Amino acid sequence: MTKQDIIDQVSEATGLTKVETETVMNGVMTAIIESLAKNERVELRGFGTFGVKHRKPKKARNPGTGETIYLPERNAPTFKPAKHMRERVNDSLTRN
Repeated sequence: MTKQDIIDQVSEATGLTKVETETVMNGVMTAIIESLAKNERVELRGFGTFGVKHRKPKKARNPGTGETIYLPERNAPTFKPAKHMRERVNDSLTRN
């Protein structure tokens, strides 16, 4: 599913135009990104929690060439799904 597929589906469900729905979706995504950039958690009840995890610098290996590379210190965005989402995804696996 792509961003456009989500926009189409939400637009149909809400009666908003696709342009309005895309504007709202872009606003939500921007708010999440800006909060993460400030190292803030974003919790969407029933969906999940976005956060930022600090990664220390480390030595790694390029699997194609075997060459040793050094990964710099960085922050990585994380996502932890809510219990309801995990259960729903797992229920769909048992039904197939």
